[in-house]
This record gives sequence, C-alpha cells and structure tokens, in this order.
Amino acid sequence: MEAADKVLELLQEAAGPASGEQMAEKLGVTRNTVWKAVKHLREQGYQISAVTNQGYRLLSESDVLSPGNIRRLLEPQAAMAAIDVREVVTSTNTVLKELAEQGGREGMVVIAERQTMGKGRLGRSFYSPKGGGLYMSVLLRPRFSAEEALSITTAAAVAVARAIDDVTGDRAMIKWVNDVYFHGRKVCGILTEAAVDFENSGLHYAVLGMGTNLTDPEGGFPGEVAQVAGSLFGKEAPAGARTKLAAQILNHFFTYYQALPERPFMKEYSSRSLLTGVDITFQEGETLREGTVLGVDSQARLLVRLPDGSEKCFGAGEVNIKRDFLEKLRAE
Repeated sequence: MEAADKVLELLQEAAGPASGEQMAEKLGVTRNTVWKAVKHLREQGYQISAVTNQGYRLLSESDVLSPGNIRRLLEPQAAMAAIDVREVVTSTNTVLKELAEQGGREGMVVIAERQTMGKGRLGRSFYSPKGGGLYMSVLLRPRFSAEEALSITTAAAVAVARAIDDVTGDRAMIKWVNDVYFHGRKVCGILTEAAVDFENSGLHYAVLGMGTNLTDPEGGFPGEVAQVAGSLFGKEAPAGARTKLAAQILNHFFTYYQALPERPFMKEYSSRSLLTGVDITFQEGETLREGTVLGVDSQARLLVRLPDGSEKCFGAGEVNIKRDFLEKLRAE
C-alpha cells in the first residue's frame, strides 16, 4: 500500500485533526513523506484542511475514485484485486494486455478517468469522457480451457447488472451477449480479449474490459451513439456511486469467476435477458436472419424461432432490436 493510501486511512479513522508528526511515527516515515501524501490526495480530489498546531483533517471524500476507497468495499472473494486508478489511458484493456505480456499477475485492475481509444466489440470504439463513467479492466489467468473461458463475458454481464441494481435500486437487463441496458438504453459494454496458450489448449491470459456510463456527458452522447446510449443517473450521480459500482462489480464478478466453469450465474443471465419474446434481425456471418427470441440456454446461446417455425441456437452474431420496442421500454 502506498503512503497516500495509508495516510488516507489514518485521516478517515481520526476523530479530529491528525498530526503529521503522529502519522509519520505510526507509518515509520518522515513528516515530508506525509506532506507529499496529503498533497497527492488533494490532487486526487480529497478535501483536506491543515489546522495550525493540530494537523490535517479530512473534510470530504466527495466522489473520489481511488484504490483505497474501492478496497474498503471489497469482500473476501475479491481480495486478489490489485487496483490502479489512472487519469487517462488509451484503453484500459490495452494497458492490461501490455502488463499481461510482461508477466502481470491475475487480479490486476486498471481503472481510468478517461480513455482516448476506448474499445468496443467488432472493432468499434467506446466513448469514454472524463468523469461520466467507470472504465475498468481486469487481468485474468484462467485455469480452464479456452472454450470454457468464453463464460467470462457472460459472468461479467451478470456482475455488472447486479452491481447496477445495488447502486441504483432498479433492475438492469442484458442484451445478448455482452451489453447491459437500463431503462431501455445501453449503459455498459463488455469486451473480453484473450491470448491463447497453444501448448496446453488454454488461455495465456484474458483481459476483461467493462465501460459503464453513470452520467450523461456534457452536450450529450455524440452521433449515432446518442440513439442507443444512456446513463444510470442522468445529469448527476450520488456521491460515491462510482466507487460503490466499481467495488460491487468486482465483488460479484470474482464470486462467479471462482465458480467457473460451473456457470452458477446462467439462470440469472437468462432471467435478465432483454431479448426474450422480442422480434429481432440477426447477422450471422454474411447472412441476415429474422426471428423471435425464445430465450438463452445454459451455454449462453441465443434460442430463436425462425419464420418457418424451426428453432435454432446461435453462439455468436450481431442482434438488432426494433426501435419501437426500445422506445416502449424507455417510456415505462
């Protein structure tokens, strides 16, 4: 734990002002180290006053997204998470893939205030402005087959949906296979990227990326994104919402991850399906199909009734929903 995190803990535990000299003694560091730690915390957004002859006092934590704040909300199953919060990155997935190639351990988590090249599925970009979202990636080193590792994305979708429930008090839904919707709008995209280990037919590593919109960006979402995207809270999120959301996603995800490949989350994934009973168009390779979604099976495949009455399971593809269905959801 860095000095700033340790100083923050002492300030949070203190009933009044905390002396710099006393904190230095407790931590076994110099007073200058404590001063630098306080300066760093202020730069992160913490409001800390300096009282002459008394010491430092933590006035407010606001919505500061910091490793220490997130760690305090983690449950034992997520203890392996090693959290690094950065001001700006190209993409949290890109950063973690580089760390994975350098031997980074499982459980490393990178969170960014802003991404300049956020990634979405099928080579799309993910709009990631500062302050309005939670952009997070987790490094995993699965000890099961590459085929079973496909469940990582499914587990993450349920984890995000449950975390949104925890933070908002309302229910999130999942649009097959990896988008989370809230009140008829997409609020989270999930992207898992992996490197295969051909020697043991498993994965060398997997990087799980999750981007969630908490508030609307100033001026609204750009271009075509505006037709689909939404946020959890609109103009303003409650204090601490991002911190709680980050912690709850990690808590739920690591619970499921430790139970792979048994997939204990599939019943809930199915119950949260946004598409069940909905008429869709479906892109499978170069073929465009139509049908009615019957549900999601235990292997996370989409079960569709085709126009000729036959039923077929799809394991991959791109689904489009009729706009009037989404507009109806948004009006409810």
